[in-house]
Amino acid sequence: MTTTASSSSSHHLSPAFPGRAPWGTAGKLRAWQQGAMEKYIQEQPRDFLAVATPGAGKTTFALTLASWLLHHHVVQQVTVVAPTEHLKKQWAEAAARIGIKLDPEYSAGPLGKDYQGVAVTYAGVGVRPMLHRNRVEQRKTLVILDEIHHAGDSKSWGEACLEAFEPATRRLALTGTPFRSDTNPIPFVTYEEGNDGIRRSAADYTYGYGSALADGVVRPVIFLNYSGTMRWRTKAGDEIAARLGEPMTKDAISQAWRTALDPRGEWMPSVLRAADQRLTEVRKAIPDAGALVIAADQDSARAYAKLIREITGCKATLVLSDDAGASKNIDTFSNSDDRWMVAVRMVSEGVDVPRLAVGVYATTISTPLFFAQAVGRFVRSRRRGETASVFLPTVPDLLSFAGEMERERDHVLDRPKKAGEEDPYAESEKEMDEANKEQDEDTGEQEQFSFEALESDAVFDRVMYNGAEFGMQAHPGSEEEQDYLGIPGLLEPDQVQLLLQKRQARQIAHSRKKPDEEADLLELPAERRPVVSHKEMMELRKKLNTMVGAYVHQSGKPHGVIHTELRRVCGGPPSAEASAGQLRQRIAKVQEWATRMK
Repeated sequence: MTTTASSSSSHHLSPAFPGRAPWGTAGKLRAWQQGAMEKYIQEQPRDFLAVATPGAGKTTFALTLASWLLHHHVVQQVTVVAPTEHLKKQWAEAAARIGIKLDPEYSAGPLGKDYQGVAVTYAGVGVRPMLHRNRVEQRKTLVILDEIHHAGDSKSWGEACLEAFEPATRRLALTGTPFRSDTNPIPFVTYEEGNDGIRRSAADYTYGYGSALADGVVRPVIFLNYSGTMRWRTKAGDEIAARLGEPMTKDAISQAWRTALDPRGEWMPSVLRAADQRLTEVRKAIPDAGALVIAADQDSARAYAKLIREITGCKATLVLSDDAGASKNIDTFSNSDDRWMVAVRMVSEGVDVPRLAVGVYATTISTPLFFAQAVGRFVRSRRRGETASVFLPTVPDLLSFAGEMERERDHVLDRPKKAGEEDPYAESEKEMDEANKEQDEDTGEQEQFSFEALESDAVFDRVMYNGAEFGMQAHPGSEEEQDYLGIPGLLEPDQVQLLLQKRQARQIAHSRKKPDEEADLLELPAERRPVVSHKEMMELRKKLNTMVGAYVHQSGKPHGVIHTELRRVCGGPPSAEASAGQLRQRIAKVQEWATRMK
């Protein structure tokens, strides 16, 4: 077949296409979509794997190709396999807009005459693989496997896909995020052995975030990171205070992170308040811009929605994955101009609300796959200049993922083990299962550590953009923080970089003009900072916590009350960010209080 994509991939399409391309994409094929079409039509492969960054328009490409194959009688019907119930319905709606009718409710038996195919889930195929095998054996079928890494979620799903679709005439596999961290082979994906003897997945066409950003297909992402002091009680009854982002054991990082996300502390309200301010700024240029909180569990989601109501005076749309009305709530929010949505995981992949421009990452999932899926909800560009803003806790894994947005990864089958070496992507199978769960009533995440979150506060830490860091720590509500929250919502990528550099220079200049006790910067310039080693600082913090602990038993007051009173009397930031002089002053003060009580 020699027909070129440019001449034949568009003339036969329904008049509805591309006037209303799937999910708000451009009015004509983008360069990468055209390039992938041309490669496919030239090579006519049975299997084709397209890897394209979230928001690039995989659905438009897949449905355009499906239309071409139907028109040229290469296939007679289409089967779309999607990860979730909501997504299969979304695929059917998108296909209908270009004249392909897919039945998203198909369960068994003959297909209605009005339909040209079905949209099903991986779980559905797993339950009845032979039903789908019989369908593809009876008529020439194109199978579109959306986010194909899900075919490796369980051995049964992978085996079911192989059994069901092995006879298919054509198979188109799609993915927009890094492949799974495990070594389960994914059906219908080709693996090639490199010079190092390791087999890696081989994509037929790749369109990464970096290329999409350069083409203006996706938005540039500004990551706004927040640290702060966390205090929690361990199972042994020990009280620990630590600053989010400072060197800690893996368990301590997890506990500090969970303390930050506790809706009863001050970290989440502060970050939500900052994110809402950012949303207000973005809406000056993008009037219908929306914001999304990705929560870890349903209780937290409900609590965050309540906080948003208190902060903004407006109700947030709450999306819980086992709620029968979840899909309807997403659609209603997508078609409105409401400000906030709070969701538990299910909005992390595939579900597209193109107007989402501000995000808060409020879950403790730390796999690169889930992070990429989550950030992918905010990058879909509707017009040039739109920016995305994602608020993150200062956690090493998340900062690493944010700094590697443009890194393209293949699925590795053979992972060599080296003594003492850890692969940051080699998450356990259990964690990957957690990241992809839909039923979130109780994930067990809450019981990973037996601890009690005591208090938290937030500190604006830094901004990450295009792999670089900007800004220095500042108090919430300060002029310095407002400078970064007030970045315009419409900017070209190079303008974002230039503006961040200017804001950073202005922040440093402002701080140097103020007396130390009034400076917004918690990390003072080197020439005004006493030389104290990290070890000495840790010892001072430990001594202060010990003194406060002793005074708790003497006075009967809670730790939080005493720390708050010390800050009020002595001034300065929380102890995790306080200078050596401020810590010594507080130690002396609590000693003075203890002496008075004797």
